Amino acid sequence: MSGTSLDGVDGVIAECTDANTRVIRHAHQPFPPALAAELLQLNTPGGINELHRAALAGNALARRYAAVVTELLQGAALEPAAVTAIGAHGQTVRHRPGEFDTTGYTLQLNSPALLAELTGIDVVADFRSRDVAAGGQGAPLVPAFHQAMFAQAGQTVAVLNIGGIANLSVLRDEAVLGFDCGPGNALMDAWCRQHTGQAFDAEGHWAASGQVHTPLLEALLQEPYFALPPPKSTGRDLFNPPWLAARLTGFASVAPVDVQTTLTELTACACAADVLRHGTGSKRLIVCGGGALNSHLMRRLQAQLPSLTVLSSEQAGLPPLQVEAAAFAWLARKAVRRQTASLKSVTGAQGARVLGAIYPA
Repeated sequence: MSGTSLDGVDGVIAECTDANTRVIRHAHQPFPPALAAELLQLNTPGGINELHRAALAGNALARRYAAVVTELLQGAALEPAAVTAIGAHGQTVRHRPGEFDTTGYTLQLNSPALLAELTGIDVVADFRSRDVAAGGQGAPLVPAFHQAMFAQAGQTVAVLNIGGIANLSVLRDEAVLGFDCGPGNALMDAWCRQHTGQAFDAEGHWAASGQVHTPLLEALLQEPYFALPPPKSTGRDLFNPPWLAARLTGFASVAPVDVQTTLTELTACACAADVLRHGTGSKRLIVCGGGALNSHLMRRLQAQLPSLTVLSSEQAGLPPLQVEAAAFAWLARKAVRRQTASLKSVTGAQGARVLGAIYPA
């Protein structure tokens, strides 16, 4: 899995059964700076020779995936033949479901054929487009996995994944709800890189040293996306540095550290509001993704949700940086077995669909 945070690739070896998914080993490899920069530029329309650059970036991404697979296999002392399939999500550079021609599209850079060639293992890729073709948002796809991993009979459980974008799953016996809340780490990371040169605000220390600028926070929360009802999904197409720059007009006097504090509060407020609006009855919020490692953000979520217990997914049995990679292993198994994996209640598609295209080794 490589997500909207653009920090690199997380991979797992997962042993999946109908009843359980057990992670055997986890590996992370950062993106080389040039690849991360290219992927970020390809998120923005209007570049020169985009098709050529996107194809080469997909090849580079597949090679990085293959390196993670090699590290995992060596660490677990396994041969490629021991693995049924690799679930390879790809890198989202455009996500516009339902737009333009009523179908829209979602685009993940990848080269699954090259990955199959390099690893000698079947590859499942392109998980989102089938749901979009069926009228759905194509995202988020992890609520079905959250249900399999974290649901508790007779209880409402809220699961918040904070990557570059934050998405919420509300798990109930009768139905599962899931949608993108808005920005997770994407705006915080971009602002941190711009003003400190660091890729991210480690544990939220920088944000914790500033003050929330209330008028700026109120201006940011005016974004119409926050008020949209689910099903809904978003990405860097909306929440990106130009979006932030436009809303900082008139706030030039706000210190950079206070902007960082306010962006952290924006993520906390938007996510907490959705938990309160859609997660009625939940007693705890399980947080996964890189945002779970941001101590300041976790404290702000707890402050916004005093009636819930906010905890890391590690306390619920799966470390935060392993959840999404494990989800795509789980989704790959579903595809290989020709089982549906999308949830109409989450994406708004016409019905459940088998997700993913298979590239045989």
